[in-house]
Amino acid sequence: MTADMVAPAWMHEQITAEQYDAWSAEQCAGIEIVDGMVVAGPSASKRHNRLARILANALDAAAGPEWNADTDFDVRLQDVPLVNRRPDVVVYRADTIDLTPTRPEHLLLVVEVVSPGSETTDRIVKVDQYAKAGIAFYWRVEQAATGVPLIYTYVLDPATRAYRDGEMFTGTIKAAVPFSVIVDLRAI
Repeated sequence: MTADMVAPAWMHEQITAEQYDAWSAEQCAGIEIVDGMVVAGPSASKRHNRLARILANALDAAAGPEWNADTDFDVRLQDVPLVNRRPDVVVYRADTIDLTPTRPEHLLLVVEVVSPGSETTDRIVKVDQYAKAGIAFYWRVEQAATGVPLIYTYVLDPATRAYRDGEMFTGTIKAAVPFSVIVDLRAI
């Protein structure tokens, strides 16, 4: 980093929920907050974004009127220290559409599409955080070298606040839970 490239102070200091909530949508885009610190995520590829959008559209259509599915918005896992995650796809209660921030109790399912630079976070860290927050279902989409995505599903054990393995799908999701949905991810 040269003398001309000085990182802003907020990148070096813990921020509070109140400070974050005062930021614009543009300031919050592309970042997550972990233990009060700003964490910049890797830029998503077109393939990553398309997988997320196809999944969100299919989940939204299958979810029924009680649930909505969408992409790329904040989920407030805890206030102190602030933890805001930005899952690739979220299925949330339709009656909470105007509530901000979105909290774990509003969610049914979160989906992460693993990309270079997000492997450890999506496979280990977020799994633990989402389970401890009480989110009932977690899906992880791996972009395999063959081009055919692998989808791993997890179901929350409420007694242990940990996920147990659900089904694994190759290319096409044919899930019965949290609701019946079929999604072909092979033709991206």
